[in-house]
Amino acid sequence: MPEVVFTGPAGRIEGRYQPAKQKGAPIAIILHPHPQFGGTMNNQIVYNLYYDFVNRGFSVLRFNFRGVGRSQGAFDHGQGELSDAAAALDWAQAVNPDARACWIAGVSFGAWIGMQLLMRRPEVEGFISIAAMANRYDFSFLAPCPSSGLFVHGSEDRVAPVKDVVSVIEKVKTQKGVKLEHAVVEGANHFFDGKVDELMLAVDEYLDKRLGETEEAA
Repeated sequence: MPEVVFTGPAGRIEGRYQPAKQKGAPIAIILHPHPQFGGTMNNQIVYNLYYDFVNRGFSVLRFNFRGVGRSQGAFDHGQGELSDAAAALDWAQAVNPDARACWIAGVSFGAWIGMQLLMRRPEVEGFISIAAMANRYDFSFLAPCPSSGLFVHGSEDRVAPVKDVVSVIEKVKTQKGVKLEHAVVEGANHFFDGKVDELMLAVDEYLDKRLGETEEAA
């Protein structure tokens, strides 16, 4: 799991990067929870997502947003962090010029950033949004949402209740050719304390289905 440092809009960004063994493999970018509430690239869910995509043959990058760990800069309420995520995708594409596709996975605050990046980058073909804070952040920019993906929530999430995410999904799920799916992990809170294994089962089930379809099409 090589440590990497690349240049972001606010200076140095530190990350962890695992290249795929196969040429032309897709890229996955993993985005961590809120920097001001202890979110880092070493978050347990981020770590699990990272290795899930590694084990599926992706070239995978997770990194610290500005002001976190050894990444330079200061928290910027989402705008700067979106620029950091774009810089991370640029870097991953530069070292993987043959990559045919990209996925984004984000947790909480990172899910909000990931969905905004998705709207700006047509090469993103899939996403995983975990504990998206639809009650705190405006997701109305998802109109239309350009790529299919999965929202996962805990049934006992008090920070970002399920009902707020469901209302977001219902507004955009009718877009042509795009399917937004929603999985609820019973008994899980916003941080999936004690429920990370169940969370990853839901993610794996979705990725098995989506990536299986891709392989069949190829």
